[in-house]
Amino acid sequence: MRSFDQRSHTYLGYVLSVRGSVGSVERDVLIAISAATQNKHRLSSGDRVSGQAVPVAEPRGEIADLYRVSGFEVIERGESVSSSPPWRGVAPSLSTYRQRGHRRLDATTYESKCSGCMWGCRMPVEMIIDQWNPEVRRYRDETFCYGPLSCSFYRAGAKRRVPGRKGMTWVEDDWVDQEEVGHRRPDD
Repeated sequence: MRSFDQRSHTYLGYVLSVRGSVGSVERDVLIAISAATQNKHRLSSGDRVSGQAVPVAEPRGEIADLYRVSGFEVIERGESVSSSPPWRGVAPSLSTYRQRGHRRLDATTYESKCSGCMWGCRMPVEMIIDQWNPEVRRYRDETFCYGPLSCSFYRAGAKRRVPGRKGMTWVEDDWVDQEEVGHRRPDD
């Protein structure tokens, strides 16, 4: 959520990138799962899973295509674990992500190198354009990195511009990212 120079993050769960069957169609699909599902199954890159889900009701506020998964089952465990970028393994708890803090991540870098990394993240962003008229909203996706500060793949990309009332724009400077991750060492 953004409102000019203010921002907040709500961590609701995880998004799985799955190559598989949706109905009778083979395709790549993003599926939202709850923190409880992740905690129970400890999913990692390369796992084979099955379950049923429904299309997201409000696509502007979601990255995922499907959610509300039921009958979730791990069919086979993958062997994909990595100790260098892109990092793979069991995703940490949502509180770990929150505690680590994040930096903006160039969207092209995310797509080409970081989408499969457990520290890379693409989130939907809802922007309140006018605080005095909060019904006026816009939506977009933003990419973030929660990974080690020393990651060789990391690239910040352009500073984010946040629209405001009466045509004003706030530019999110580098100090915002530095404040978010200033408590970490380079390899944290």
